[in-house]
Amino acid sequence: MSRTGTTVEIRDLIYLSEEGAPPRRLDVHRPAADRPAGPSVLLWHGIGPGEKDVLGPLAREIASHGLPVLVPDWRSDAPDGGRSHLMASLRYVRDHAVEFGGDGERVVLAGWSAGAGAAMGLALRPAATEGVRAIAAVGVAGRYDLPARSTGTAPLADLDSAEADAGADAVPVTLVHGAADSVLSSSHSRDFGEALRTKGWPVTSRELASDHAGVIMTEYDPARGLCVPSTSEHVLRAGRETAAAIASAARTA
Repeated sequence: MSRTGTTVEIRDLIYLSEEGAPPRRLDVHRPAADRPAGPSVLLWHGIGPGEKDVLGPLAREIASHGLPVLVPDWRSDAPDGGRSHLMASLRYVRDHAVEFGGDGERVVLAGWSAGAGAAMGLALRPAATEGVRAIAAVGVAGRYDLPARSTGTAPLADLDSAEADAGADAVPVTLVHGAADSVLSSSHSRDFGEALRTKGWPVTSRELASDHAGVIMTEYDPARGLCVPSTSEHVLRAGRETAAAIASAARTA
């Protein structure tokens, strides 16, 4: 356990043990001060396998808003594309969030890049959440016309079904994207947001002055082939905006 001012970090908790495979682990970032249990945030990384550390800066910033944030590693290169890992992490939040000052029955599903598609897949298919009540879903720099790792179908395609029409229990959606994203164009979030609104879903959209990495408080390091924490003020500003959007989704759901 480590303490960074207003937040506490608990690293490498096992959320899934698989026979013949390394255990899957997650990190918890929570407020340092005790407070009444509120919503929990489940935050999924992108397609790079085992990259929970990439989301550390963003998770700490979200936790500073008073929310416990659980960040699991999941393997996009698993035979099922990572679905079993994603769903196991959701069950872990349901069963253990209370230990970290959160509510396992009120969960904000959030994800970056491929993790965004996974979060939106479950938002459109609440019956697939295995009894967990998702009170909001946040997609950060996502693409929604490809099969979601959580469901196997594309969120945009799911919207074409009659079942996707918004009802009283529709999960509020927040979409965050960097206007300068050259990896996944911000048009993906704009198009998905418009499709959701057409179906009557409650949607909040935020386009930031940032790129694909900057929206999560990082910058891409080509030598290492992954995103690393940044100290650039414009990157930190974008990450704070993303964290504020996730915190707002939790408070207003």
